[in-house]
Amino acid sequence: MESDFIKITENAISIAETSSLVGSPSAGATSIFVGTTRDTFNGKRVVRLEYEAYEPMAKKELAKICQDIHKKWNVLKIAIVHRIGLVPISEASVVIAISSVHRKESLEAVQYCIDTLKATVPIWKKEVYDDGQSTWKENSDCCKT
Repeated sequence: MESDFIKITENAISIAETSSLVGSPSAGATSIFVGTTRDTFNGKRVVRLEYEAYEPMAKKELAKICQDIHKKWNVLKIAIVHRIGLVPISEASVVIAISSVHRKESLEAVQYCIDTLKATVPIWKKEVYDDGQSTWKENSDCCKT
């Protein structure tokens, strides 16, 4: 939809800017998900994440997710921004903002969006640890919908 915003970037993501993209006088709710790089995983110290994407297909899949959300929920606007390249500890790798007239729709839509993104969008992450080792991660933490 014209009201949707999709971006894949190597730059830091502004949560406030992403949220402002879905603002509307009709919105009674804006729900936001921010995925950040954490400093540990399974007892190993993580120093950074590195993301790669097949951008043309990733954008196409993100647009499909937006279409699905509009079919399932009465939402006003959707913004999805995903970072690629190096993402340091505590910085956002993905920000999803969705506005709706009532909170239930935007909350449910945000949950669906991140779960579906992790299951279907060709964006991959590598965890780099303080011991010099690294691992390419599958999105096994996601529930397929």
